[in-house]
Amino acid sequence: MTHDLVPGALGAAGLAAEVEAVDHVGVATADLDATIAFYRDAFGMVEVHREENPDQQVVEAMLAPGGESEVPGATRIQVLAPLAPTSTIARFLDRSGPGLQQLALRVRDLDALSARLRALGLRLLYDEPRIGTAGCKINFLHPKDAGGVLIELVAAAPESLGR
Repeated sequence: MTHDLVPGALGAAGLAAEVEAVDHVGVATADLDATIAFYRDAFGMVEVHREENPDQQVVEAMLAPGGESEVPGATRIQVLAPLAPTSTIARFLDRSGPGLQQLALRVRDLDALSARLRALGLRLLYDEPRIGTAGCKINFLHPKDAGGVLIELVAAAPESLGR
């Protein structure tokens, strides 16, 4: 099912209260270190977290603005590189090349929001949330139901990434 992106088209009353902030934007790359260096050198962003996610076959790094004076809760850039040619990020790079891959929204209650989105007829990629960066619970809204944008829903673990 696809939806036109029209104000109120999804019965949005109450949904805005579920979203706390834009958590991060995901950037796909074949060269993690070169992309990190670009954001560091051009914009002064600093790497605050790096991990391999074998489930998603990626290595990822979170970049934050401000260096030592990082603003708590600030939107970050997640740089993603494939660990295997079969990973979702490798397929994205083959299809679209490097660049913006996802928009991640920090949400208060991932389970409740997921149920509400499904009740609206929207598709989530996973039946149950998965563990993402630094132990956060995640799921994704199908891009065909979100105007072509892959939207990640992130419920931050209390101790994750200084949030």
